[in-house]
Amino acid sequence: MAGTGARYFFLFLVGLVIGAVASVMGMRALQARQDPFPDALMHVQQWHLGQLKTNLEANRCNATDTLPHFAALRSTADDIEAAFPENRDDARFTKAAGGLRAALDDARANPPLNCPSLGKTMETIGGACKACHQDFRG
Repeated sequence: MAGTGARYFFLFLVGLVIGAVASVMGMRALQARQDPFPDALMHVQQWHLGQLKTNLEANRCNATDTLPHFAALRSTADDIEAAFPENRDDARFTKAAGGLRAALDDARANPPLNCPSLGKTMETIGGACKACHQDFRG
């Protein structure tokens, strides 16, 4: 009787391992079908905003410290509609993306020269991001 129980337990463990392996393989297959571009774009923009915040906290608010991040943010903002083609025809989405580009154009044309003005510029950019995220972030 103990031998039968041990066999059933062994088969249960084998089934559990095979199920776990099959689940991981299935999840990897689904993940491989997803386009990484939208998430990558948002991660890059978030990183540059984080660098600006770090500069602000470290009192490094000169134009030479902020302009490279504004330029990178502006460059990646051109790809927002391409990254989210399902929202490309939505007027709210294009308005929010245009608002972000306008805020970044203004930040590059009139770079903040001190920390209080960098804080205000970051609030404007953050507001432009929030306008889109409120309606479209999943």
